[in-house]
Amino acid sequence: DVEILYTSFATILPAPEKVPNLRWIQLYSAGADRITSNPLFQTSVIFTSASGVHAINMAEHVLCMVLAWFHRLPQILEQQQRAQWPPNSLRSTLYVAEELRGKTMGIVGYGSIGRQIARLANAFGMRVLAMQRGTDHRYHGFQFPEIGDPEGILPNRYYTADQLHIMLNESDVVVVAVPLTTKTRELFDDSAFQAMKPATFLVNIARGEVCKEASLIRALAEKQIAGAALDVFHQEPLPANHPLWYLPNVFITPHSAGLSPLYNERAAMIFVENLRRYLANQSLYNVVDKTLGY
Repeated sequence: DVEILYTSFATILPAPEKVPNLRWIQLYSAGADRITSNPLFQTSVIFTSASGVHAINMAEHVLCMVLAWFHRLPQILEQQQRAQWPPNSLRSTLYVAEELRGKTMGIVGYGSIGRQIARLANAFGMRVLAMQRGTDHRYHGFQFPEIGDPEGILPNRYYTADQLHIMLNESDVVVVAVPLTTKTRELFDDSAFQAMKPATFLVNIARGEVCKEASLIRALAEKQIAGAALDVFHQEPLPANHPLWYLPNVFITPHSAGLSPLYNERAAMIFVENLRRYLANQSLYNVVDKTLGY
């Protein structure tokens, strides 16, 4: 008799024949890549995601990593662990921060998370570039009040997918925030990293599979790019012998950028608003496009 399902167990959905009256599934997660192969996904059941639930904390994570990199936090912590005050020659060179103001951030994927990242980057005086599918730059998904860029006015310029390398070449910071689909899998390959400037700092909060792992490791090891902050990986947990652990120009976080003590509350707020709209026969927020996979 179930008509609506709100679930955090997207990988173990019931078989279609068990829920003949099911019309709508609200996912607890923002991503939908884990359910695209489920038999229910091939039916007429509507899927909606919790897109927007991560926007605040993931955007703050990105700016935290970017600030840590350009303000030399690894070098500062290393010196602190040695209990050693650096000589003036080092203090005036190695420890001088680079300001974010005036730098260019390229955001690959301009959804709810990308827009909040742009909002924070803009507050720091950064120039923002964005790669987005389509020409409608407004945001139509669920959005919490006073965050993000609902009208899409913050980027100095938008790029299409086939212009990605142009945007990468113009960016000092590249943030990967796209959903994982057949088109974005290994989007960052050798040619993408070669398009970046040697001083570029990469942040991946999307999915590990968006970056071709061998290309990423090579780009970091050979200093094709300056460094990276990685929250997602092909294999999780990341094995102790994985080469990424041992690269000095990498920040590794354990897929934790989206964790928040407010997650349950925010996910429930999205469901409640969608439930209200469902009962009023209005269009739902965050409907998963079954053709695109997100």
